[in-house]
Formats: sequence, structure tokens, C-alpha cells
Amino acid sequence: MTALTITERILAAHSVSGEARAGEIVTVRPDVVLLNDVSGPLSFEQFEHMGAPRPFDPSRIVLVADHFAPAPDVTAAGAIAMTRDFAKRHGISHFYEPGRGGIEHTLLAELGMVGHGSLVFGADSHTCTAGAFNALGMGFGSTDLAAALATGKLWMRVPESIRVELIGEPGPFVSGKDVVLELIRRIGSDGAADASLEFGGPGVKALGMDARMAVANMAVEGGADCCVFEGDAISTADMVKRGVPEARPVRADSGAVYRQRITIDMSSLQPMVAKPPSPASGVTVGTLKGQKVDQVYVGNCSNGTMTDLRQVAEILRGRRVAEGVRMVVVPATQKIWRQALAEGLLDVIAEAGAAVSTPTCGACFGGHMGILAAGETAIATTNRNYRGRMGHPDSQVFLANAWVATAAAVAGEIVHPAEIGSLLETTA
Repeated sequence: MTALTITERILAAHSVSGEARAGEIVTVRPDVVLLNDVSGPLSFEQFEHMGAPRPFDPSRIVLVADHFAPAPDVTAAGAIAMTRDFAKRHGISHFYEPGRGGIEHTLLAELGMVGHGSLVFGADSHTCTAGAFNALGMGFGSTDLAAALATGKLWMRVPESIRVELIGEPGPFVSGKDVVLELIRRIGSDGAADASLEFGGPGVKALGMDARMAVANMAVEGGADCCVFEGDAISTADMVKRGVPEARPVRADSGAVYRQRITIDMSSLQPMVAKPPSPASGVTVGTLKGQKVDQVYVGNCSNGTMTDLRQVAEILRGRRVAEGVRMVVVPATQKIWRQALAEGLLDVIAEAGAAVSTPTCGACFGGHMGILAAGETAIATTNRNYRGRMGHPDSQVFLANAWVATAAAVAGEIVHPAEIGSLLETTA
């Protein structure tokens, strides 16, 4: 019997036709179909054109208003209304909008709908975030997802796999964000094209689930079709906490074939910052010391977790956002927002002079709730920094972890978080 990678093994478990081997075409049934208020309306229109009478299984469809929510204009309000109506007409109970939902990829896990061996199809490129949970999340176009809504299955090419061996433990102010920025720096924005990134090794146990989400979320920025972490005791305990039905961790077979093997020693990493205009332009934070910023943004589907909010509060407690800098903090879900409130984190953030937003994707993709003007510079925990990504084409975005971003908010420029105390004493 041929040895399988984690990716091949998960796809094999969901295959209805074809052999789940790299390069082969298979038809698979996902556990969940995930759509948002941007991709959803396009899929709903195609669904109607197909003449489908009803979705394949309403209980396995999740619709989330998160990109243009809360609605900033009439067009966005119409798209959300269309999504709401589709859910109502077809009895889809998993419809979420501001006040009870959040950002789709974080929310999906929070709902207990992804765990060991799960397969998620979404019309959003960052569906790969599911990889943190020893699952596969794959992004498709809206027409493809319309077919998935109607039939509960899609055909696809099985990707090759790239093994990323994690060793060592992250040092001070180093997070999952730095691991993935280092990886993308090495392989480039297309180094994992037509492949799945599989993360394993002894270092995995040093990363909590929030850190794994930060890594998995940006797999697509390295060109990957999807990604997956090895399951372990940490992911098993997380499934129990989230109420996910028990399932054994999925692991690669001994002798599984990989297109490439990469080793990252996390103990050697420094906090990273990706310079514009690419997530692949990573450098150590010290390289950019003195770079002025106008806006700091912490949130989005890669870094709006409780871990990130605690890191923000750690830096802001007893300090203030620098004059001339605005800071926007966006918890990824309503539940995270409320937990941060209960822990007093939101008060720390507000006391420091930062704004706290309701959960939304808004500013990350240049939609609303934090758009940049011409000539402005932001440092953000988001996942993309292409030209014009967060606003005007003549603005620029640097990507970093929550510690680094918040340190820049206090200093008014990019600095190593460890320098914040001494820097303020010098300038006082």
C-alpha cells in the first residue's frame, strides 16, 4: 500500500471517486461549505442558474457576514440581505452577522465545526486557516461553491505536499506570525504553488492553537492550495474544549513522499516584519527601526485571537498610543470580544487611546473601518500588504505580530517590543 501524506489521507477519507494521490483528480465531499457576504451572493446567483431546488445539506453550510459588515453602504447592505434571505429560504441555521458572529475562519473553529480530519470548502482564499486544526480548508471560486451547495461535492486535483519540520521553541516576542513570515521569506509568494504545506516536528508542541491559526492562515501567501498541522495532544484537548466530536489525529505514513522538506528552528527566529508590497519581503524587526507609522491595526482572520489581544494589552498597559498615531484593534469574533471585555483587556486598550472595533474583515482588504489615505503607512497583523491593499494605492502596509505592531503604536515607529521601556525613558 502506498504511503500517504496527511493531505492525501484526509482527501482519501472524503473521496467518492478517484484515488487520492498527488497529481490525481478526485471528487470529494466536504464536511462544511463556508461562504461570506462577498462570495456568497455570487454563489447564490449561480446556484439559481443551475436550477438547484435546495442545498445539499443545510446543517453543513455556514454563511457569515464579515467582509462588509457592519454594512458601510447600500450595496453592502444588499449583499448581506441576500445572504440572510438565502439562509432563511433554505433553512440554514448557521447564518451569522454582527452581534453574534465574527470573522468566518475563526468563527468556524469556535462553533466546533472543524477538527481532526475535517474537510472545509470555502469561497475565500484564507479557508486554509482550518489547517491549524489537523484539517484541510480549501478555497474555491464562487461558481465552484455553487456546485458544492447544490451537490455536496466537487472534483479537484490532489496537491503535492511540502513538509515543514518545526524544531526548537520561540523566544521572547516571537509568535506563529514570525514562523510563517520566515517560511514565506524563504520560499517566496509562489514557492508552495500547487502544493499543501504540512507542518510537523517536535516544535509543533510549542505552538498553541492561536499560533497555529496564524501560521495556517498565511499558507496561501506562499502559494499553497492548503495546509495542515499534525494533530497532537494540544489539538485533541482543543477539540474537547470546543465540543468537536472525538476523532484521532491524522498523521502522515512513514515513507510518505514530499516535494520538498524545510526545517525551521524557531529558537533562532527574531520578530519579523514583511515590508510592502509582499508578505514574502520579511526582515527582522531591527532592520526597520525608525520607520514611522500612521496607523496600527491588530485583528483579522490571522491575528484577532485572545492570544493577540493579550499581547496587545501586555504592551499597552500603563502606556499610551503615540501622538499622531491611530490604533484599531479588532477581536475576531463576538465571543473573543466578550472574553477580552471580561478580562479587562478592552479597557486597557481603550485607556491607551486605541479604538476597539466590532468583529469585521473591513480594513484588512481595504473595505471600510480603517482605510489608509495617500502617503500613509500602517503596520498590521493582517495577511497581505500588496499595493493598495488597505486603501489608497500610494499607502503602504507592513505586516507583523501583535507585540511588534503594538510596540509601533506606542513608539510611533517600528521598534523591537523589548525596547519599548527604555525608549520611553529616553524620550521622557
